Amino acid sequence: MQGCVFNQKPIPSELIDQLTESSLQSDNSNALQRRLRDDGYIFLRNALDLDDALSARQEILQALVDVGEIKTPAIEGIFTGKSQRVERPEGLGPFWKSVSEGQGIREVTHGKQLKQIMTDLFGQESRPHDYIFIRVAPVGRATGLHYDYPFFARGSDQIYTVWIALGAISIEEGPLIVVQDSNTFLDLIESSREIDYDSTSSPKVMIKMDPISLAKERQVKLLTTSFQAGDIVVFGMNTLHGSMDNNSTVGQVRLSCDVRFQPASDPLDERYFGSDPKGTTGIGYAELNGAKPLTSSWHQR
Repeated sequence: MQGCVFNQKPIPSELIDQLTESSLQSDNSNALQRRLRDDGYIFLRNALDLDDALSARQEILQALVDVGEIKTPAIEGIFTGKSQRVERPEGLGPFWKSVSEGQGIREVTHGKQLKQIMTDLFGQESRPHDYIFIRVAPVGRATGLHYDYPFFARGSDQIYTVWIALGAISIEEGPLIVVQDSNTFLDLIESSREIDYDSTSSPKVMIKMDPISLAKERQVKLLTTSFQAGDIVVFGMNTLHGSMDNNSTVGQVRLSCDVRFQPASDPLDERYFGSDPKGTTGIGYAELNGAKPLTSSWHQR
C-alpha cells in the first residue's frame, strides 16, 4: 500500500496492511463480538446512511466556511490557510460546542442506526456519550499513537469508540491506523492505565515510539484503508490507534468524528454526559484541539 506517511516519514509497504472488513449483513452479533474481542476492532463499510454522513459533513464544513477556514463549496473541504475563528464573540469553546451539537452530526452519532449497531454489539441497550470529538485535519496534520483508556476510565468498564468517516478519506489524506494485536500489548496497556486522567491539564498519553519503529519492534502491521462517508471502525479502550499525515495534493481537510458508547445501564462518567459536559479537564469543548483555529500549530489527539 503506497502513500502512507507519518511525521513526514514514508511507512514501508511491508509494515502496512488492510483493515479486516466485517459485515452487518453476513456476520451475526456473536461473530462481531468475537472479532471485536480478539482483534480489538471491527471495520464496517457503509454502516451508516450516506446522505446522513454527507449532511453532517456539509454542516461542519459550512461552519468553518463561516469563519474563513474552508473555501466554498463547503462540501469539498478545501482549507483556505486563514481563519477568523478567534474573532467569534462567543469564544472558541462555545463555537466548537455549537458545531459539535449540530443537528446533522448528532443524527449520525446519536441516531437510531448507530445506536442499534452498538446495542447489538453489547447485547443490551447502548448509550452514546454526549461529548463527541470532531476531527478536522488540514494538510500536514497527524495524530500520534494512543490508547483511549486514560480518558474514559471512570464510569462504565465497557466503553467502545466509534470512529466515523465523514467523507471520502484516501490513503494520501492520512486516515485512521490501528496497530495490529495492540490489544495484547500488556506492557503498553498497563503504562496507559497509570496516566493521571484526573489531571486538570491535558493528559499526555501518546506512545513515544513512532508507528514505524513500533511495528518493526513488535513485528506487527499498521492497519488502514481508504474510507468512504458512513464507514465506521469500532474499537476498545485498549486498542492502539492514531492517524497518518494528511498529504492531500489539493488542500482537502480530513474529516472524521468519534463518539463513545457504553451499556445504558452502566454508571455514567459525568464528564461526558449532559447538556454541558465538562470533558477531561473540566473546561468543556474548549479543551479540544478541534476548538482551535485550523491555522494553529498543534499535534492532534
